[in-house]
Amino acid sequence: MSYIGNQPTTVAFLTDTFNGNGSTTAFTMSVAPATTTSILVAITGVVQDPSTYSVVGTTLTFSAAPPSGTGNISVRYMGIPASGVTTTAYRTVTEFTATAGQTTFSVPSYTVGYINVFRNGVRLGAADFTASNGTTVVLVNAASVGDLVTTESFFVSSVLNAIPATTGSVGTTLIADNSITTAKIAAGAVVQADVATNVGATGPTFSAVRGGSTQAISSVTYTKIQFNVEEFDTNNNYDNTTNYRFTPTVAGYYQVSLSVYSTTGSAANFYSYIYKNGAIFKSITNIPTGGGGTSANLTGSALIYMNGSTDYLEGYLYVSQAATVLNDAAYNYFQASLVRAA
Repeated sequence: MSYIGNQPTTVAFLTDTFNGNGSTTAFTMSVAPATTTSILVAITGVVQDPSTYSVVGTTLTFSAAPPSGTGNISVRYMGIPASGVTTTAYRTVTEFTATAGQTTFSVPSYTVGYINVFRNGVRLGAADFTASNGTTVVLVNAASVGDLVTTESFFVSSVLNAIPATTGSVGTTLIADNSITTAKIAAGAVVQADVATNVGATGPTFSAVRGGSTQAISSVTYTKIQFNVEEFDTNNNYDNTTNYRFTPTVAGYYQVSLSVYSTTGSAANFYSYIYKNGAIFKSITNIPTGGGGTSANLTGSALIYMNGSTDYLEGYLYVSQAATVLNDAAYNYFQASLVRAA
C-alpha cells in the first residue's frame, strides 16, 4: 500500500495476529491489556479507533466483524501492566478531522520523542512532522479536508530504582534502623542459621547476691536464700525484696547458677538446691559431714526450661545444724540467662 514519508519501522512490541472471516467478532488475546488504549489494533494495515472495539480480560471484541484474510488482524501491545500494581494510563490516542490546508494540531500534553502521528491510518515518519513543544504537532505537508489525523502519545515512567527479584537485592543500607519488628516476621521464620556469628541472645538475664547482712539458717530446715542485692536484671524479672525468685517472661531454656557459702559451729551436712515452682527441681551440691566440716561453698548450675509466664526459680539451702550464710557477693550468688528460645 502507499504511504507518506519514510517507510514505517517496527519495534519489538508483543503482537497477536488473527485471521478474519467476515463473521467472527471476538478474539482471544495472549495477554490482558490494562485498557483498550493500551493496544494498537489494525485491520488490513489500517489502525482502528478504540471506539470500534472493546476489551474484557483477554477477549477483544469488534463492533463489526473484520473482513476475511490471513493474518489481517494485528494487536500490538504498548506495554503489559504489572500484576497486582496500580497502573497509570500510558497511551493516549487523539483524533482530528483536518480542514483544508491544516498543518497544526493541538494535542494533549506529551513527552517529546514519545509520540506517533498517523494520517488516514498510515504512520508518518519523523521527517513528516514536528513535535517539539509537548502540546502541538505540525505537519510538513498540509492536510486535505476530511483527512483523519491521529496522534498516539506515551506516558514515560522510570524503573531505575526498582528492586530486582533476586537474592541479596536489598542490602542493610536500604533498611532503616529498628524498622523490622516481630510483627513483620512470621513466627518461627528466623532460625539459628539466620543469626550472624558472635550475636548474643537478648532474653532475660539477671544476677543477684547476698548483701548487707548475714542470713541465719535453721537446722534441718529447707531455707530459701535471700539474694537481696541485684547486680543486674535486664527484664525486671527477679524479685529481690519479697519472694527472692526469678520469674522470666520469655519462654525458653535458661542456664541457672547457684552458689552459697555457709558456716556452722560444728561439722554438718550441707545441701543446696534450685527450686522450680516451690519444689526441689535440681540438687546442686551435697557435702556430708565428713567432707564439709564446719563450712562449705556449694556451687553448681543447671539448664532449665521455663514457660515464660508462671514458672519461677529460687535458691535453697539445707544444713543439718544451725548455720549462717555470709554476706559475701563473691561466694553467694543466684544467676540465670536465656540461652535458647522455646
